[in-house]
Amino acid sequence: MVGICSFAISSFAATWDMPTPYPDKTFHTINIIEFANDVEKATNGNLKIKIHSAGSLFKHPEIQKAVRGGQVPIGEFFLSLLSNENAVFGADSQPFLATNYQEADKLWKAQKPVIEKLLDKQNLMPLFSVPWPPQGLYTKKPINSVDDLKGIKFRAYNATLEKFANLVGAAPTQVEVPDIPQAFATGRVEAMITSPSTGANSKAWDYISYYTDIQAWLPKNIVVVNKRAFRKLSKADQTAVLAAAAAAEKRGWEMSVKETAAKTAILKDNGVTIVTPSKELMSGLKQVGEEMLKDWKEKAGTEGNVLLEAYNN
Repeated sequence: MVGICSFAISSFAATWDMPTPYPDKTFHTINIIEFANDVEKATNGNLKIKIHSAGSLFKHPEIQKAVRGGQVPIGEFFLSLLSNENAVFGADSQPFLATNYQEADKLWKAQKPVIEKLLDKQNLMPLFSVPWPPQGLYTKKPINSVDDLKGIKFRAYNATLEKFANLVGAAPTQVEVPDIPQAFATGRVEAMITSPSTGANSKAWDYISYYTDIQAWLPKNIVVVNKRAFRKLSKADQTAVLAAAAAAEKRGWEMSVKETAAKTAILKDNGVTIVTPSKELMSGLKQVGEEMLKDWKEKAGTEGNVLLEAYNN
């Protein structure tokens, strides 16, 4: 009887290929590798997750579609990349809506139920989400006011940041994380808003001189699973995956907090000037943020209002 049970268990063993957009040393990827290890242990080897990092299996913009279409059962991507599908996906990338971890956590609690319903229609289920550190401004020259951004070639990685660049008079250019150093080196971009993590990992000191700590927003990555693939797992293995996901979310948020201090220190140690933003700059940026939120509310409609009401209460 034991032999039959063992055979039955082993016959359902599976390996899930998991594309992720960021390199192995990025804390998000480190966390996901630990998640995969937890899943393998908790399922007694019934489920192994093979990580394909740095866009090696699918490029970042393709990952959600690959999971949705069943080309892979699981994947990670930047949540607000989906904001073109529905503005609600971009709530965490609204400038100056949530600017610290406590606010970001509250926003995620408000955002998650709405996102779950939207992803369910795509045969997807969110497993966990982890924020990047607060976003700062990287430039070659000092930025003392919004006017100083006019005409600058500005890295954009989603529709929200494209709009932000346009509103401050900069020229948005789509550049993925692995291409940042080359984009600066060739003059395709001259400035960007991103986390201390991405800045340090891409050795920003090689191409910029100033990091202005504007704490614009805390955007999140999300890990989703194809629901058909998830349903093929045994109930016990489903429970194990969900438990590992909950642990990964908690661990990932803690890693993000530590990352903020550690990576900002690395930038400073490598010669980047860490700048506290001027009142004039912050005033101008917040005006842009308020204008963008009005536009976002219109696009997000009822779902957006439900989200904001939950966040503000």
